[in-house]
Amino acid sequence: MMLHQVVKAFDRVVHFEEARAHCDIPCGIYDPHLAQVAALTVIRMVDLMEELSKGPEVEAMVFHNSMARYIAVKEEHAELLKKEVRVIYGDYIKQEHLDKYPELAGLVHKIFQLGSKARQSVNRAQALELLAAVNRFAEIYWETKGIATKRVKAPYKPSEEMVLPVL
Repeated sequence: MMLHQVVKAFDRVVHFEEARAHCDIPCGIYDPHLAQVAALTVIRMVDLMEELSKGPEVEAMVFHNSMARYIAVKEEHAELLKKEVRVIYGDYIKQEHLDKYPELAGLVHKIFQLGSKARQSVNRAQALELLAAVNRFAEIYWETKGIATKRVKAPYKPSEEMVLPVL
């Protein structure tokens, strides 16, 4: 307590430069890429589930094993996506970002809802909508950093478009 008072008094004379950080450990490493890959994984699992259901008859145990694995991965990645967006939104996004991008709060809420729907259903259109929302979130994120973005097709199935920074 006394040390704080001494430093505060000294600051009045010297005027220390104020340090600011976005989190307890100011690493500065945020990237929406994991959320985008997770969204692509959700789409891929939906595709695999649909293929397995519509494909030729397979042994019941093989079907159930594969389906259970696809469902588990879909669930895991939908939750990972929500976690990654939540961390960036909670730890990095500041009021100035919300002022500049008034759609951001609603977009994050939409991502959370679509992530939950992706866990609850097997709906490719919803999974694509989730990816589109996450891609828009990525665009906004990179814009806050002053970094241009480009849209590219993912080099792996489901080969959907994703937003990447132009470096």
